[in-house]
Amino acid sequence: MKVLLAGGGTAGHINPALAIAGTIKEKHPDAEFLFIGNKTGMEQRLVSQAGYPIESVVISGFKRGFTPKDVVENIKTVHRSFASRRRAKRIIRDFDPDVCIGTGGYVSGPVILAAADLGYPTLIHEQNAYPGITNKMLAKHVNKVMLAIADAERHFDPKASFVVTGNPIRPAILTTKHKEAKRRLGLDDSRPIILSFGGSLGAKCINEAMADLIARSAQDGRYYHIHAYGQQGTWMPDLLREKGVELPKCENLDIRQYIDNMNDCLAACDLVVSRAGAITLSEIQAKGRPAVLIPSPFVTENHQYHNAMSMANRRAALVIEQKDLTGEKLIETVDSILTDPAVLDEFRHNAQEMAITDANERIYHAIEEVLRTVKE
Repeated sequence: MKVLLAGGGTAGHINPALAIAGTIKEKHPDAEFLFIGNKTGMEQRLVSQAGYPIESVVISGFKRGFTPKDVVENIKTVHRSFASRRRAKRIIRDFDPDVCIGTGGYVSGPVILAAADLGYPTLIHEQNAYPGITNKMLAKHVNKVMLAIADAERHFDPKASFVVTGNPIRPAILTTKHKEAKRRLGLDDSRPIILSFGGSLGAKCINEAMADLIARSAQDGRYYHIHAYGQQGTWMPDLLREKGVELPKCENLDIRQYIDNMNDCLAACDLVVSRAGAITLSEIQAKGRPAVLIPSPFVTENHQYHNAMSMANRRAALVIEQKDLTGEKLIETVDSILTDPAVLDEFRHNAQEMAITDANERIYHAIEEVLRTVKE
């Protein structure tokens, strides 16, 4: 079996592609894989680190402004689109895959279009509740659109063929148990545990608001906190000191730059405070964790807001838009969940109801179905 995958730009597009490749490899150990990525994208590093070969095209997105600089860049983008599609066709013909799969990002556009033009079986995977421009454009050209969230279907061309698969979830997230995780972290049942983070770089607004909540907990010991402030939040310990928090003396505070044991932290916690990236929410749902979500307003199509509302509309999370976020608002929102056992149980149940924990199998079956249909 020969599989071509295209996706990139962010880890949210690359990691699902790697997960799909891993699942196929489990089923077909002799399968051959080829990734196509943007020449300057992070997929070059992540795919190579995972041990897969990768070819490159050069592609960029369209600017939405009308300044002379934007116009020039958009003209360049048009040229890159045609050139990348021609190069993608050469790569695809040479590799001659059995199936071609796109997981989003600009690079998947010309690659999957080229594959469809050449008559190869094609699928795309959409991770978010509100699909990206590339996947919306591709939907009517591919054999199957795989959705992480059913809510996304209404934003696509209704003539496309859909299947809800969910997002691939890391096995460690699924298998780590609550009590075992608390034991490894040295925690007990004396108080609720809050897990908070703003991504690997960190989110300034989340760090600032969390600092007020953490400072209160330093005084009254009400909650246990595991908080990651990220690469760009190294100033946060200083801010906490200014608020009177002496971290070495506070046994209920675990404040660090990164969380490298997310499986334990997520399994142990009672509440998550975070952005609303697609994979993060899928993992939160898989563990049945209530959440306070602060979607980033800086992402394409404001998709994190739609992701967050897919949970809020099902009473599995509360949403605070970044423009409304303050320390006081965050404290009030967190308390409203953690001090009401009925709300906490309701959110836990509803989050778990949203979970799709067999996404890898569903994706594999969707691929099998396309291949079987094409052969017929």
